[in-house]
Amino acid sequence: MSASIFTTQKSTWHIVSGLAPSLQDSSQFEELLSASRDVRRNAHAPYSNFLVGSAVLMDGNIYRGCNVENASYGATICAERSAIFSGIADGARSIAALALTTGPENSTPIEQRTPCGICRQVIAEFAESDTPILIDAGAGAEYAGEIVSLEQLLPWRFKL
Repeated sequence: MSASIFTTQKSTWHIVSGLAPSLQDSSQFEELLSASRDVRRNAHAPYSNFLVGSAVLMDGNIYRGCNVENASYGATICAERSAIFSGIADGARSIAALALTTGPENSTPIEQRTPCGICRQVIAEFAESDTPILIDAGAGAEYAGEIVSLEQLLPWRFKL
């Protein structure tokens, strides 16, 4: 598995193989990440205190979503699905990229910042195997984190 570093004026990313080259437009990167961080502030997580924001680029538009917890845990929705469903409601059907911001700690392990299994499957419904997933470490003014492909996140996803 190859890896590289992608840097822009405001970001430093560890890129794991499988990145779609079309996303290496730094302004698009930063717009998606800014939207993910901004919407994280709106998350409703009184039970876990785990605030999550997500922004998804679908059919040329950015859609935002945050996690919304509920006392009846089954009624909770994750940020990724919230953002994707917003795009679907607007008529979009194709994910070009997804950004996810989980918290302000740069030292949080990636295993605690990746989408859950249900979200991975929903992403797979509307994305290609090389769709980039930006997993923001969420600290400071500079963006930093990992970029993985959907294939790396969910290699044996369910397909009909």
